[in-house]
Amino acid sequence: MDLVIVESPAKARTIEGYLGGNAKVLASFGHVRDLPAVDGSVDPAHDFAMQWEVSADRSKQLKAITDAAKAADRVVLATDPDREGEAISWHLAEVLRQKKAVPKGGMQRITFNAITKDAVKAAMAAPRDIDQPLVDAYLARRALDYLVGFTLSPVLWRKLPGAKSAGRVQSVALRLIVEREREIEIFTPQEYWTVEASMKAASGHMFPARLTALAGKKLDKFGLPTEANAEEARAIVEAASFSVSAVDLKTVVRNPAPPFTTSTLQQEASRKLGLGAQQTMRTAQTLYEAGHITYMRTDGVAMDGSAINAARDMVMERYGRDYVPERPRAYSVKAKNAQEAHEAIRPTNFTKTAGGLHLSDMEARLYDLIWKRAVASQMASAQLERTTVDLLADDGSAELRATGTVVVFPGFLTLYAEGTDDLDEEDGSRLPKLLAGERPQTQEVTKAQHFTQPPPRYSEASLVKRMEELGIGRPSTYASIIQVLKDRDYVVLEQKRFRPQEKGRLVTAFLERFFERYVGYDFTAGLEGQLDDISADKASYLQVLRDFWADFQPRAEDVKAQKPWDVEKALDEYLAPHLFPPRADGGDPRACPSCGDGRLALKVGKFGPFISCSNYPECKFTRQFASANGDDAGPSTLGDDPATGLPVEVKSGRFGRYVQSGEKRSSIPKDMGDLDLPGALKLLSLPREVGLHPETGLPIVANLGRYGPYLLHDGKYANLKDTADLFEIGMNAAVVKLAEPKGGRGQRTPAEPLAVLGAHPETGVEVKVLNGRFGPYITDGSVNANVPKATDPKAVTLEQAVELLAERAARAPAKGKKKAPAKKAPAKKPAAKKAAPKKKASA
Repeated sequence: MDLVIVESPAKARTIEGYLGGNAKVLASFGHVRDLPAVDGSVDPAHDFAMQWEVSADRSKQLKAITDAAKAADRVVLATDPDREGEAISWHLAEVLRQKKAVPKGGMQRITFNAITKDAVKAAMAAPRDIDQPLVDAYLARRALDYLVGFTLSPVLWRKLPGAKSAGRVQSVALRLIVEREREIEIFTPQEYWTVEASMKAASGHMFPARLTALAGKKLDKFGLPTEANAEEARAIVEAASFSVSAVDLKTVVRNPAPPFTTSTLQQEASRKLGLGAQQTMRTAQTLYEAGHITYMRTDGVAMDGSAINAARDMVMERYGRDYVPERPRAYSVKAKNAQEAHEAIRPTNFTKTAGGLHLSDMEARLYDLIWKRAVASQMASAQLERTTVDLLADDGSAELRATGTVVVFPGFLTLYAEGTDDLDEEDGSRLPKLLAGERPQTQEVTKAQHFTQPPPRYSEASLVKRMEELGIGRPSTYASIIQVLKDRDYVVLEQKRFRPQEKGRLVTAFLERFFERYVGYDFTAGLEGQLDDISADKASYLQVLRDFWADFQPRAEDVKAQKPWDVEKALDEYLAPHLFPPRADGGDPRACPSCGDGRLALKVGKFGPFISCSNYPECKFTRQFASANGDDAGPSTLGDDPATGLPVEVKSGRFGRYVQSGEKRSSIPKDMGDLDLPGALKLLSLPREVGLHPETGLPIVANLGRYGPYLLHDGKYANLKDTADLFEIGMNAAVVKLAEPKGGRGQRTPAEPLAVLGAHPETGVEVKVLNGRFGPYITDGSVNANVPKATDPKAVTLEQAVELLAERAARAPAKGKKKAPAKKAPAKKPAAKKAAPKKKASA
């Protein structure tokens, strides 16, 4: 009998069902070994020798695999078909050899892109050896990440209190977010105006036309810079009579996008479903292990020939012959490494839609997205008709332009439009039929003010796209990179956009100043290219490590030798243009706004970076380490309080921004975004009395505290979710909120689950992952099981959870059931008093 080893229990059960009694299938639960998180696990002095350690929570599973291997005829390593999967197989093979558990039939490696019966059986019939170049690429990546992390992180701890870690790729991703924030802060909005006329065609249909030229001169975006210019232009258009001077009709063909790769799936799931990269990959993993989709970590866009035919058959069945292109569509991508360019992500069976499968809501939505994208990729092109109409004033004083787009044949847009659930907004704008010489009537002419906008902050989708464009990271790493930045509190996600935190900004500045090369985009992308060369057997992984370490290690030692105050001074100088930009009045940007004669400088304290006066402690002025967008000039005034006439100011302190008017002040919650005068007055009006409780007659008060918004009634508290609730919550909702059960000591509300995994297959009870006093754990309401230490609590699947709960239930009684009391030994009868023994003679 064969022993087949895969990663997950769900995958194991599915494959064992396909192979019947010819094989025993066991799960490794991912990697069984890793580098210990201690100094010296990678030893550059001995040619980067690596000390591997069996993960504590894998020892039991590894023993089961070892015992089964000794009794098997052959071991088949069937882990995922990528670099990580190859590494897991290599680790398993190494351990089995060390334990002398390799059977006579030996060990072989198989891969399959989909967990279907045909794919698995075909793979079993065509085994191969472990791909050593792929393993070498894994070893190089793991060693590089370890060396950078274990070299840079201690430097950060010593030089920048509060900084947690740095990483080879995570630091570059953080730099992208920080640089975008700097662009936003130095951005100066530019005003411009537009003039638009509402025109009526001879047919009676209305259409808009925009002013594009005055007195024969074309207007660019900033052609009307002021309201006076816009008003003058508006008057000219209003007084003029227009006729159609030209009609340009173009047919535009839009082709469908290829099926999903890992990165495009993450981007579209973020845009359309609001899912984070981690959530997308966990859900896709579940769909893959259930046999519903092909492997979800891929940079390839091609589909198997049989899948293409199945998709075309589905299009024919649903939409008819007109929607099936004459020839099958073939997609290709210039993959840096053909060994990792697997088939695109697609359904394994195109006849199965989300409604016909037993899926959770999230799984169904993601599967539907994958199904639509794959089917649409084999549909006919959409045909659009774009019309441009130019209208010229009789006296040549002005020219207008009207544009419209009409979908002539929707093609693939009937099923799927990339980036939006509907057709583009312009696709619905139809112009009336207009002929050259026709004289539409001007109904109304309006002017509108606009300002240029700064570049938007990165969303998860746009960050993944930018990293992919720069060649930073790889499809399988994007989700984990983003998660690390969140976990380290280097960034915060606000309205689905990344805003860097102060510690993240300081870490980036430190690395830019002292390790500029290693956070460079080209350097990081080049290193990824070298890893791809190792995978393709074009480079030696040891030589790549030697070349990297020869330059990196001396630089790290040099920085480590510097004193903290020298580092602080260097950062102060490096960030001076950003922290202390020139003042509009020409004054000293470092002059203390409080005492006048002190100079401001960057300081790094226990709680992070801040700006302080050189006259401390006589002058205690401080402000946040923040931006060059006006914070340097001191407090900003939003206006006057109409009730008191006192100015309402936004200020910055050691613990963040706050608003103050007279003696009243309030911290500014992060979820309020850019504060205006009405918002500031609301904060200053707190606490707010919601009303009197109908049962006790005592007041219910809404207020903002250290840990966020809350309700208070008769000494009892209830947390509110958003700051907006402070001002909007009514009596009924407040009474209900106060009546909700508390979460134990301290009258706290229950914590939000880290993950909701779905219904238990046997009991139907919802299984959740919660964060407890001693770490994350899984619960079904009656049994609690700890999440293994090396496992991401948010990455636990329902199948893994069910097994862990079953193991826990087998070891101990379920929660809520008391253990049977231990039987007490019968009380001994008191012994009869004996005479004192005689002393023995000493030897």
